[in-house]
Amino acid sequence: MSFSLCSSELIYPDIEGLRNTKANPVASKSFRRAGDYIKKHYFLSSYSDAKKMVISSHLIPGHLEGSFMGNKRQADPRRKLEFVRTLLIDNYDSYTYNIYQELSVINGLPPVVVRNDELTWENICSFLYEKGAFDNIVISPGPGSPTCPADIGVCLQLLLKCWDIPILGVCLGHQALGYAHGAQIIHASEPIHGRLSEIEHDGCKLFANIPSGRNSRFKVVRYHSLVIDRESLPKELIPIAWTSSDDTLSCFEKFDAMPDAYESESPQANFDSFSARNGSYCASRHVNGTKSRNVIMGIKHATCPHYGVQFHPESVATTYGRQIFKNFREITEDYWLQSSSFSSDRNIHYTASMQVPHVNRLFGAIHTGRQSVKKEDIRLDGEAPSNGEFMQGADQRTFGFFDMVNVLPPSVGAKFLRLKWRKFDHLASEVGGARNIFSELFGKNRAENTFWLDSSSKEKGRARFSFMGGKGGDLWKQLTFRLSEESNATGKCGGHLLIEDAEGSTHSKFLEEGFFDYLNKELLSLCHEVKDFEGLPFDFYGGFIGYIGYNLKVECGAASNAHKSRTPDACFFFADNLIVIDHHSDDVYLMSLHEGNTIITQWLDDAEKKLVSLKGSATRKLDEWISNAVANSPHEAGFHSEKSREQYLSDIEKCLKYIKDGESYELCLTTQFRKFIGEVDPLRLYLHLRERNPAPYASWLNFSKEKLCICSSSPERFLRLDSNGILEAKPIKGTVARGATSEEDERLKLQLQYSEKDQAENLMIVDLLRNDLGRVCEPGTVHVPHLMEVESYATVHTMVSTIRGKKQSNVSAVDCVKAAFPGGSMTGAPKLRSMELLDSIESCSRGIYSGSIGFFSYNQTFDLNIVIRTVVIHEDEASIGAGGAIVALSDPETEYEEMVLKTRAPANAVMHINVT
Repeated sequence: MSFSLCSSELIYPDIEGLRNTKANPVASKSFRRAGDYIKKHYFLSSYSDAKKMVISSHLIPGHLEGSFMGNKRQADPRRKLEFVRTLLIDNYDSYTYNIYQELSVINGLPPVVVRNDELTWENICSFLYEKGAFDNIVISPGPGSPTCPADIGVCLQLLLKCWDIPILGVCLGHQALGYAHGAQIIHASEPIHGRLSEIEHDGCKLFANIPSGRNSRFKVVRYHSLVIDRESLPKELIPIAWTSSDDTLSCFEKFDAMPDAYESESPQANFDSFSARNGSYCASRHVNGTKSRNVIMGIKHATCPHYGVQFHPESVATTYGRQIFKNFREITEDYWLQSSSFSSDRNIHYTASMQVPHVNRLFGAIHTGRQSVKKEDIRLDGEAPSNGEFMQGADQRTFGFFDMVNVLPPSVGAKFLRLKWRKFDHLASEVGGARNIFSELFGKNRAENTFWLDSSSKEKGRARFSFMGGKGGDLWKQLTFRLSEESNATGKCGGHLLIEDAEGSTHSKFLEEGFFDYLNKELLSLCHEVKDFEGLPFDFYGGFIGYIGYNLKVECGAASNAHKSRTPDACFFFADNLIVIDHHSDDVYLMSLHEGNTIITQWLDDAEKKLVSLKGSATRKLDEWISNAVANSPHEAGFHSEKSREQYLSDIEKCLKYIKDGESYELCLTTQFRKFIGEVDPLRLYLHLRERNPAPYASWLNFSKEKLCICSSSPERFLRLDSNGILEAKPIKGTVARGATSEEDERLKLQLQYSEKDQAENLMIVDLLRNDLGRVCEPGTVHVPHLMEVESYATVHTMVSTIRGKKQSNVSAVDCVKAAFPGGSMTGAPKLRSMELLDSIESCSRGIYSGSIGFFSYNQTFDLNIVIRTVVIHEDEASIGAGGAIVALSDPETEYEEMVLKTRAPANAVMHINVT
């Protein structure tokens, strides 16, 4: 096992867990922590391979000489460290990897991420003092309080015992610094989450080159319910920053001042707006003639190089956040270069190595699996396994599990797939559009075993392609997965998979490693020829199409599932034949996959004949199906709810209490509505839904043997990976009904745009998604091209943001999904703690709702939605999930009404088919 991380040229020493019997170090062995699991970077199968990778300093200008242990560096105040090695303590937060991304860029080397209960103090002490493995420590934000040992883990020991190592605490880490030295932690006058404040500071090194005070452009994002009580601050802790006023700011005020949070930050600091009297702190100030009590936003230790900031410098909306991390690097450099202990007490172990693109070509099949490992057996070394086997079986709650990274285990047989396709220019509208194509080609026999990823809302370029098909050729199969009882209860992976092939034969197997592991191996076993799909403007050429249920969160780090799903936890078709519609050009594509070099065109020929026969034919008007009946709530449409109005309001109050106590910043509370509908035509229901509530990520899935149909009009993308390796998330947070008149509609739209509460909701999830993408993206590539834009749909306005990043080349498509699932817009933040709290509040499983529908292409691209605005029909019952984000600014009555609003379109679609 290793917590070492590979930069472009240098890596950390490894934590012992893999041993080479010859005790020869392999320079390129590296693993990356990614939340609850460890990402394997590069692994060379032999020492001889590794030797080719080791380079001397003359090959890297300005770098250290080769590899050395314990060599003394002479303190030279004119010299700066080539890179800074950070130990990043993760307090189970959902923003830690935003810090990780920042430090990776600023330090020149990615930090090592370790959770606060993952290693003992003795382990960490060995790494810090015996091995000299780190130059500084950053303690992350997190839920809870530093007064609770389960929330803070080893952090208090670090703050008290590592007096000679630079430490920066963020939010919870800041509070821990205060608490460790005797300060009291108290409730803030009000919880502040996802909101901005102006900050004054004393001009110390941590705030060098950063302006201060009101109207200074220094605005920070705050996520906290607790604060350090300034009256109890001990003399050894010095306040260095505080709020300028009691007022919070709109995000748009911030972006008016500084459109790009990561633009070149001004080196001009104006210190005239505050008093910096030898670190003294002004406990109150007068604003417009009224006294304003300031909240401590930063502290430092009087004699140790320890600092804390209450705000979040890593947030996308904080200005000068990167400068703070740069300043901490400089503090670290100055400390070690001027410290007498730098050359005598600190052992340095650097290994210069070069990253090689596509390094996994150098090695072949590698096994993955599990074996027992004790924490106390882990230590830093430079050894690697001689036989290519990984450390296996670390307790998932501690070390997670290893994922394959684009390498094929020998137990999985490779399939070489070839693609044949035909294009028909400008045909779609001539044959009645997507609805008519699907109805005529796949709508017979109750549309059994069919799929339709339906971009039914094409305005403003929100979506471009629709994919549809049914039971196809020889490669077609259906996967149906259910978590085991033990997996639901304990959070361990494992469940039962039923596989049906094209001939109708079925067989089952138990997946000890879970569904995502199986799907990953399946996709990695599929080989392709890039030239087969050259020129195609879309990224799905065939592969798996279906859904991932919310309960698969237990395979992504969640502790357990409190409620078992009534529906399968995942269902997918392997689609080898499909039709693609380009809504921009009106073109239609026929796609057919086959194995090997056999050329099979029967399906292409048959589908072409059917398409041509539709040309010029009369198409049935949907209007003849439409009823005028409209329900304003699911109850009017005949649904009964899992929670009464009073119970739901009570649940909101519980959420607000958790938020006040610092257990969460935001909780996405949901409930379910159900109605017995008997024998109905589900396709008719879906066609009505897509007509009345078109959406860019709508979908239809019919798993007939499971008596399961999904009719979704989702407006939200969860995650997409394109053929260029770009990951994109588009979370929605903030919803309001459309107005009855154009004037009212515009007023409501602007009201949403400038709502501080909705901005806070959205910002919290944007930062969460940045964190999730940051686990699997190249450092410095995660960015937010669109923040808090309002999109309008048939019944609602919504606030949408876009987050993008460049996927690391050694991370698989399934790795990316696991790093971010479930979508943060359906959980809240911090994600793991929020999911635990929601499981304790909600009374039933979310099932398919809150999960994702979409495709995994055989060429390792994918596109998945968030399952909202959806009707699930299972065994003659229709269910609709709905909810909303609860934040400190939430009004329970308003939250309830927003939740009901979100059910309106799907509930009316169900009511319609019952009255016609």
